[in-house]
Amino acid sequence: GRERERWRRPAHAWCELSIAHLALPLAFPTTPIMDTNPKSEPHSVAQDLVTFLNASPTAFHAVQEAKNRLKAAGYLQLSESEDWRLRRGGKYFFTRNHSTLLAFAVGNKYLPGNGFMIIGAHTDSPCPKLKPVSKLTKAGFLEVGIQTYGGGLWHTWFDRDLTVAGRVMIKHESEGSVSYSHDLVWIQEPILRIPTLAIHLDRNVNDGFKVNTQTHLAPVLATALKAEIDKLVKVDDIPQTEANGVLASNVEAMKTHEILKGRLGKYDFVKDDLHHPLLLQLLAHKLGCEVAEICDFELQLCDTQPSLIGGACKEFIFSGRLDNLCMSFCSLKALIDGTSGNSLEEEIGVRMVALFDHEEIGSNSAQGAGSPVMFDALSRVTLSLRANDLQNLVEKAISQSFLISADMAHCWHPNYQEKHDENHQPKLHNGLVIKHNANQRYATNAVTAFIFREIGKKHGIPVQDFVVRNDMACGSTIGPILASGVGIRTVDVGAPQLSMHSIREMCGIDDVAYSYEHFKAFYQDFMEMDSHLIIDI
Repeated sequence: GRERERWRRPAHAWCELSIAHLALPLAFPTTPIMDTNPKSEPHSVAQDLVTFLNASPTAFHAVQEAKNRLKAAGYLQLSESEDWRLRRGGKYFFTRNHSTLLAFAVGNKYLPGNGFMIIGAHTDSPCPKLKPVSKLTKAGFLEVGIQTYGGGLWHTWFDRDLTVAGRVMIKHESEGSVSYSHDLVWIQEPILRIPTLAIHLDRNVNDGFKVNTQTHLAPVLATALKAEIDKLVKVDDIPQTEANGVLASNVEAMKTHEILKGRLGKYDFVKDDLHHPLLLQLLAHKLGCEVAEICDFELQLCDTQPSLIGGACKEFIFSGRLDNLCMSFCSLKALIDGTSGNSLEEEIGVRMVALFDHEEIGSNSAQGAGSPVMFDALSRVTLSLRANDLQNLVEKAISQSFLISADMAHCWHPNYQEKHDENHQPKLHNGLVIKHNANQRYATNAVTAFIFREIGKKHGIPVQDFVVRNDMACGSTIGPILASGVGIRTVDVGAPQLSMHSIREMCGIDDVAYSYEHFKAFYQDFMEMDSHLIIDI
């Protein structure tokens, strides 16, 4: 009896379905399963992730959702263009380009030169983005010209109910003065679709479907005939349906209105015929502005199917953008919860999250991990709290700091088992994966892996290891970029997932909870553990 008490089934082992729902009886495992369940209720953390995902169709929206959560937790927003007046025990964040965000909390016992505990992730995901001139008309259809961003599995974008989201630059005029703002936009109704070619016209398609991203990937917006008949439509008159809201397919029911003659000719953006008027009208209607007030935009395609918890045992998350909003969410939640209450009373360091844009295309931008944004933040925090002109404080702080580069990892695929090294096969529900590469495509080394693994061990949180096969190319992360650019000790980790870079990915709910708990434990225990390490002496 006592031996059995050492074991219990983790949450994912029992299907949360009644037998009445199934044609066949459930066969439950008879072998005891070790108690490695995360301390947090997996469904609670996973459902919070789903909420985050469903609010974040783009990097801009993800940063906005992060801002909302940070402000609700008492974090104050800073501006990079202004002086920072920080205090011990204070909690702060700032954004760059509204697609990168850094948040940090200063310990009550922090001294300038002490270390930073940082978790870094990224906000962007592969997707088709609209071209500067997106207007296409082919074979009687209005299409939208796109360019591919990152290394997506582009065939997964076909035959999906799609829409657009991003940010729009809007001109505001009031009493003779002019100002400009960027407003986030997300048309949540399905307005676009990329249709595949019927098999009758391509009998060999199942021998290998090769996507020409220039000619095959343009989504259909409407038929030219319908758009021409009603191109002077007033969007307010588009009929609503319970299921779908505003639909382009309802164009025949729209009323015409003379808005193009009076409003569309003011700006080159519209006059030069860069985009379909129908698309601009939908954007203006969503934003509550006039078409002529739209100056420019950054838009991308996104799926209209919401993220959700699924699987027969409710153990998976099905969603787009898990790479890497899952790690962004887990690190953000760990920071917020790990700095609540009196958790900073005895803290001697700074706890930080850094969420970067443009990882999927190499990080070489003003808001990417290759920029000085993180080094600048470390410097400004260190120097703003110094009491005198002590030298080399920033260098001292970096030498005592630690970065977890958190980016999703490749789960062992049941249908492609040969794609993994025989000794490195990460599985769902088994915790975060430590990524290794001898050629430093990942920044992990023995010291950083030990620290991360030991923190998990102390809290009963499992970890796994991954090395890519020698006959396959290895990907990379922000880890090596920041390790080499800042000089900070770094470990590369990530939660295991399937279907990476698909429009619809999947991961396990237990690993979401494990990630959150491990990151929170890192903030709690790193400084103490680091004080016992003897390396460069």
